[in-house]
Amino acid sequence: MLIKTQSSILSSEITDRAVFESRREFIKAATALSAGLILPGAVRAESGKYANVPAGPYSAKLQVTNREDVANYTNYYEFSTNKQDSTVLAKALKTKPWSVEVVGEVEKPGVYNLEDILKDNPVQERIYRFRCVEAWSMVVPWIGFPLGDMLKRFKPTSKAKFVEFTTLYNPEVMSGQRSDVLDWPYVEGLRIDEAMHPLTMMVTGMYGDELPNQNGAPLRLIVPWKYGFKSIKAIVKIRFLENMPETAWHRSAPNEYGFYANVNPEVPHPRWSQSRERALGSSIFTPKRDTEKFNGYSEEVASLYSGMDLSKYF
Repeated sequence: MLIKTQSSILSSEITDRAVFESRREFIKAATALSAGLILPGAVRAESGKYANVPAGPYSAKLQVTNREDVANYTNYYEFSTNKQDSTVLAKALKTKPWSVEVVGEVEKPGVYNLEDILKDNPVQERIYRFRCVEAWSMVVPWIGFPLGDMLKRFKPTSKAKFVEFTTLYNPEVMSGQRSDVLDWPYVEGLRIDEAMHPLTMMVTGMYGDELPNQNGAPLRLIVPWKYGFKSIKAIVKIRFLENMPETAWHRSAPNEYGFYANVNPEVPHPRWSQSRERALGSSIFTPKRDTEKFNGYSEEVASLYSGMDLSKYF
């Protein structure tokens, strides 16, 4: 398998690392632009719990999306189908203490406290593209650790071919779970080699600070080459399986949401073309961006699907 330390990036998208890390330099650069030109990105937080974590491998040198846009535009149906409402509604969710139950085809099942998980898995920052099936996108400096590092500690057996993740079920607080939008709780899954791939992250923060509740605190998944609905939030259970799990969106609309959900501009969703995308926070005058296969991570992950018809296994 070919693994590179950086995704293939168009030269027009690259921002110098020094500019990204320095607010002063960023302001100077922005000021030097012609009047009326607004940059869509933002520098990372200068303070916060994770302000000084190291940059990890596979982090792309991309202009990141404004933090406020990312924190206030979320698909979190456990709270609301409105993308702005979760910012307020999710504040009521208590994320401490938090634990994750591990079951299935593993030698070390059990209930693991989040503090112990973090102690065994040092965090790093990775700037990743994020693409929603609704044809909008963003670039986020996530804080977390490789999912595979954590999963290996549970010692999956030879029968473990898939990994299933489950979101917290708490309809008293997560008011959206009182609706029939989905069959709750939310469930997602990956093939074991996808879960173990070094790009796949378990995330606990973003922009140098802890993950906000509306963005999936305290523990969420990020799989940058897949559509965003695969990146399940508020994880409380991990199950190792021999057979492919039935996921929430696939159960609800199998003709619209496949198990693999790899970003693919050649395969349209019944309601949205996937050939182009709108960058979150961009001006209405900004042209949409051409969507890249595997969201720009083809060189890292295409070999995972060798011989598969990706229009069939969508």
